[in-house]
Amino acid sequence: MFFYKIIEFLQAKVYDNDMVNVVVLNHVNVILICFKFLYIEVIYMFRISEEWDPKLARLESIILKPDFFDESIKLSLELHSLVHQKEMSLGKGSTFADEVFNEVSDVCFRNVPYDTGRTFAYNIWHITRIEDICANILIENDKQVINTNDWVNKLQCTITDTGNALTAEEIADFSQKIDREKLFEYRIAVGEKTRNILKSLKPTDMKVKINKLSLQRIVDEDAVSQKKEASWLIDFWGRKNIAGLIQTPITGHQVGHLNECLEIKKKSKA
Repeated sequence: MFFYKIIEFLQAKVYDNDMVNVVVLNHVNVILICFKFLYIEVIYMFRISEEWDPKLARLESIILKPDFFDESIKLSLELHSLVHQKEMSLGKGSTFADEVFNEVSDVCFRNVPYDTGRTFAYNIWHITRIEDICANILIENDKQVINTNDWVNKLQCTITDTGNALTAEEIADFSQKIDREKLFEYRIAVGEKTRNILKSLKPTDMKVKINKLSLQRIVDEDAVSQKKEASWLIDFWGRKNIAGLIQTPITGHQVGHLNECLEIKKKSKA
């Protein structure tokens, strides 16, 4: 029981702070799921681990090497496709995200909180907003997807930031009001644009550091709350280059929260 609590504590910390290497994060998640559940979700965990870890390790070893640029982009696109619905990348087989999103009742989506108070709805919002911000403001210096095509009104969202600073009560309120169908449509739109951005990168882009003007845009557009529970994100992203953004917020960060969604599914069936 003591070991269980330690692992759960560590998992919550890496979800919240993104301060651990994403390969380590995935191994911690696998250990925790295996320890907590003898359930079908374990199959998904092993499957994502087998597909994910070798590709991520290879990407980390080559992403800053210009001679391996084409392979780096190919691996980035493959990893990115795994955390999105197959409709986003028009892939042939189901993805990890497809398996996570399959057979989720509205009660599970909105009403069942994880131990942290985060819901399925919140997790999907959170990872999608972070991808939108990092891909479009920090990498491409373009409009966020959420600020196009009337997405804010379509989503019926109570916030437009990442949600890091929300209390459990605010997460519950957000989860009740968000338009579920539109949230998944927004997620596909974000993923499609990210793929186009990744395909447009040049070898020299990978080592480019994030500039201060882009970080200020995040503040100006209220994309990240200025409360202390969220404002650390701006400093965290500001210490990265484009390669680092691809490895963490664009891909690795999403796996952690999708794993949490699997746990919420299990809890809803208990």
